[in-house]
Amino acid sequence: MPISEDHVGRTYPATAAYQVSRAKIAEFAAALGDAACPAYGGDDAVAPPTFAVVLSSAAWDAMFADPELGLSLSRTVHVDQRFAWRRPLRAGDEVTATLTIEKVRARGATAIITIAVDLATTAGEPLCTATSTLMHTAQEAA
Repeated sequence: MPISEDHVGRTYPATAAYQVSRAKIAEFAAALGDAACPAYGGDDAVAPPTFAVVLSSAAWDAMFADPELGLSLSRTVHVDQRFAWRRPLRAGDEVTATLTIEKVRARGATAIITIAVDLATTAGEPLCTATSTLMHTAQEAA
């Protein structure tokens, strides 16, 4: 059965813990062209807000691996991204990501899927919710 409104509310297990490091923050800031920002360096480094994509995209693996949904990353377009922050990610944070399917709208062979990935420390402190909208096209019949 392909993904449908019946899958709304499905939550996948949290990812393995990811340790946010000063080195990864610096790499990400450099990739953004913002390596000179003082907030992204030093002992109290915070991650750029979009660093959450690194962690939230790891949670996508469980959803794309779910055989019941029939999803394929190769037939998916990421059409929208939003972040709701409680506090910045800091160097030293150990973070897990938990994905929930929030909304599915099917239109012919296309499904528009809204997912929310909750990021939290391994101690349970909520950090951010990364909400994505994906457009997925079903595989054509042979």
